[in-house]
Amino acid sequence: MTRVVAVRHGETDWNRNGRMQGWAPVPLNGTGREQATALGESLAEEYAFDRVVSSDLLRAEETTERVLESVGSVPVSAEAAWRERDLGVYQGLTREDVEARFPAFGLGETAYEATEAVPEGGESFRDVERRVVGRFEELAAATGTVLLVTHGGPLCILAGHAKGQGLTDALSTHHFGNCSVTEFDVGGAPRVLREDASAWRET
Repeated sequence: MTRVVAVRHGETDWNRNGRMQGWAPVPLNGTGREQATALGESLAEEYAFDRVVSSDLLRAEETTERVLESVGSVPVSAEAAWRERDLGVYQGLTREDVEARFPAFGLGETAYEATEAVPEGGESFRDVERRVVGRFEELAAATGTVLLVTHGGPLCILAGHAKGQGLTDALSTHHFGNCSVTEFDVGGAPRVLREDASAWRET
């Protein structure tokens, strides 16, 4: 069976404060570092990975580094295809601010149209879907077990893709916690084996 074990990066201060990160080089905070270490320990008990693929944004790379302390030495690649959405001029704002001040970019009332909207200097949700699903299908063509370290947006898109959902439903019906685990069987038509499973508990 070909499997992709997809995890969201650890917590950052921007996560905690509700700020949209996009491509910003935001590091993990103390909680995020603890999450990533605990995640690595949990994954090492359950899986033997053939390779690791990570977003090349700082918070994902830092998560990957800590996970590898437990998972061990396997081939690693950092790829722009797995980045979060580029939010352009809205990077750093809260989601509530964007939906209230710029409704064309919120999924609330504009729904489908919002998936096509391109913020100045950024990309649309539809752009993200194309790059994420395209790269996911390339991973699915390989064999073995792949660890994927990415972001909330790409994870929503992948879960929706595996369930046959449209983009709007995929984005609005999923939420993935920091350092949660979602496993996909991609040996044939992709399917979700488990979703948003927490690998740690804050003390």
